[in-house]
Amino acid sequence: MSRDFEVPETHPRYQSLMMRERISQGVRDGLVDITGLIAHGRGEAFDYMIGERTIEPAVIAIEAAAAALKLAGNRVISDNGNTAVLCAGELVEMATAADAKLEVNLFHWSQERVERIIDHMRAHGAENALGVDADQWIPGLEQPRGRCCEEGIFTADVVFVPLEDGDRAQALKAMGKTVITVDLNPLSRTARTCDITIVDNIVRAVPLLTQKLGEIENVDELPASLESYDNRSNLDLVKETLVRSLGITS
Repeated sequence: MSRDFEVPETHPRYQSLMMRERISQGVRDGLVDITGLIAHGRGEAFDYMIGERTIEPAVIAIEAAAAALKLAGNRVISDNGNTAVLCAGELVEMATAADAKLEVNLFHWSQERVERIIDHMRAHGAENALGVDADQWIPGLEQPRGRCCEEGIFTADVVFVPLEDGDRAQALKAMGKTVITVDLNPLSRTARTCDITIVDNIVRAVPLLTQKLGEIENVDELPASLESYDNRSNLDLVKETLVRSLGITS
């Protein structure tokens, strides 16, 4: 990091503070748009409410996500500034485990930032991150982030879009894709739109998903397990967990 920032590992907020620093350093390095700070803070608030732990509904969603990725024909992991600075190496490992492509797609799009993020991903082991030569457009998105790659998001049947906005999730769904997200807010449009929503911190969810992908042995059993997953019901379980955590009684 380019500035002095030391927090003892014994500090009770150590992990949270280090994630904040990675996001703010990402802004200084031109990887993260400044509004990414707001998005991170909003997610952090929900993480507090679930106890900064991976709750059971997230485990269920991770199992479904692993099944969907394994069964896909063209799997793509969508990457942005926040995901890149929080878990670049972990996303590369997940892409390897899922045999998936990485593609950079940004809300506040600029060619320079796409290139910076791709360089950052390469430094963490990505061999072929897409996004620079976007040659297609996601129907229904008028913003520049509608740009996508023919060999990536445009032709993918399953797209993993962590820390995503609801309108792009809806646009991808309208294209007939299975959409998986990581979103700490179970009430968000993204969480409610996607086929599979993992309500967890991305720094915990991605390694767990990679681990689950590596544990799958019998692919023939996956369709049945995936068919039994219901995202709305799982989000209801998350809400029940939040209510218990906050001590709310009717």
